Amino acid sequence: MKNITLKNIDLKKLAIATMLIATTLPIFAQDGNAGIMEANQKVRSYFESGTQLMYAVGALIGLIGAVKVYQKWNAGDQDTSKVAAAWFGSCVFLVVVATIIKSFFGL
Repeated sequence: MKNITLKNIDLKKLAIATMLIATTLPIFAQDGNAGIMEANQKVRSYFESGTQLMYAVGALIGLIGAVKVYQKWNAGDQDTSKVAAAWFGSCVFLVVVATIIKSFFGL
């Protein structure tokens, strides 16, 4: 029976890892510009739907805020104006950010 030592196992692992790296290096040595252009196209394809999603989330936040403010107003709470300003501000912020991003990038 052969003695297996930790040193032999580590050398085998190192040899296998070196062979794997050597065989996969040509895969990563491709034209980087093509990858950047592909990523650019993918991001641009999602941009319009992303801004539409931001508008939808802003509208949903506005509706939820309107219901919360209405509940507080009917309950006679004193801080109704603070809650209304917070909900309205968050709704406007989302819509403004989506509009600015859309106009800034010109897509």
